[in-house]
Amino acid sequence: MCSRVLTGLIVTSVNVNGRRAAAKKGFTEWLAGTSADVLCLQEVRAEAHQLPEEVARPEGWFSLHAPAADKGRAGVSAEFDGSGRYVEADLPGVTVASLYLPSGEVGTERQEQKYRFMDEFLTYLKELRERAAAEGREVLVCGDWNIAHTEADLKNWRGNRKNAGFLPEEREWLSRVLDPADGGYVDVVRAQHAGVEGPYSWWSYRGRAFDNDTGWRIDYHMASAGLAGRALKAEVERAATHEERWSDHAPVTVTYEM
Repeated sequence: MCSRVLTGLIVTSVNVNGRRAAAKKGFTEWLAGTSADVLCLQEVRAEAHQLPEEVARPEGWFSLHAPAADKGRAGVSAEFDGSGRYVEADLPGVTVASLYLPSGEVGTERQEQKYRFMDEFLTYLKELRERAAAEGREVLVCGDWNIAHTEADLKNWRGNRKNAGFLPEEREWLSRVLDPADGGYVDVVRAQHAGVEGPYSWWSYRGRAFDNDTGWRIDYHMASAGLAGRALKAEVERAATHEERWSDHAPVTVTYEM
């Protein structure tokens, strides 16, 4: 979603965990007050025709939607083209994309599917960055990447070393995305918050994970180096209380100088 003509660029990414449900819990009010120019949503689930007009087409916003062929579930290749996991838009000087990478599940076909997606998506990411560079453009791929990259990105990392989202193979793949000699992208939020734990962007609804800040940082702004160097501020818009949450994820917002 894009709200207005760009001068600077404020981009927010958030997994809404169902747009209809989020709208009932406070997303609509949050949207009315956001300063974002571009909003990347993941796991919207419902399509535009299934939503109230004010939710499907908020006043002042231009929307681009990638529906999933498998309804009720979340591409870049033949296998994933209809999965509703990726959409991109060319804005002045920058291509902005929204990603919902598969979550996976150890020991199941879901994990194998995640690995296949990762393999093909890294190839696409490199092609996208190279093509944009040839055109004098920057690239920003936001979204729910469903991988905590380092121990600083996951509060309970010791207890999750054998779980999807923190497996060695997944973390190594993300390192490749960030390797200047490979994927060539920059983790903008980590660059702005170097040397600290978090800031986390997802907390389970179970127990007191949110209250104790026992979270995961899995929602990223991955940018080409030129755009990453223009980042002025990066923040996770964490709700004040558990009751005020409208998703199990929090919006991740970055301000870029254009």
